[in-house]
Amino acid sequence: MKDRLVIDLETKNTFNDVGGKDKLRDLAVSLVGVYSYNQDKFIGFREDRLSELGPMLQNAGLIIGFNIKHFDLPVLNKYYNFNLEALPQVDLLKEVEEVYGNRVGLDALAKVNLGAEKSGHGLDAIRYYANKDWESLEKYCLQDVALTKDLYELIKKQGYLLVPDRLGEKTTKVELALREPEEKNSLF
Repeated sequence: MKDRLVIDLETKNTFNDVGGKDKLRDLAVSLVGVYSYNQDKFIGFREDRLSELGPMLQNAGLIIGFNIKHFDLPVLNKYYNFNLEALPQVDLLKEVEEVYGNRVGLDALAKVNLGAEKSGHGLDAIRYYANKDWESLEKYCLQDVALTKDLYELIKKQGYLLVPDRLGEKTTKVELALREPEEKNSLF
């Protein structure tokens, strides 16, 4: 069975460093966090180890993430000679946004649905990289991977997420039917 991978990436720099959000592909990866269902483990890949991650991504049956369509995959794509954006994927942010009508952060969804929260902010990850604090960087990134994995599994189990309003005062039940590719049998 092809692997399902939950991914999240952190960058070395910010949008301000590269000249704005339209220069997304100019961001540089510091770390990619991955959860492999087949291996049942979390793995951190620093930029100098991205060649090891490539075959995992290329052979995955599904890539799962939070904002991977508009952030993670476009940033990561320049590191490989295949199109990451063409891989089978489920972007939880996109799924929620399509049904709910607004973008909702990972932290807000995790608090309401899992009783857990992010340990920091993406700018913390850039600071960890600048300080060469690899342990904190990996811990932060892999925690986001774990939250994304848990939300994905919750959707698969119950078919919905609770989405808080902007003030966090009330929640809306948002039914989600994740569109996942079916694995094809091959003769080769």
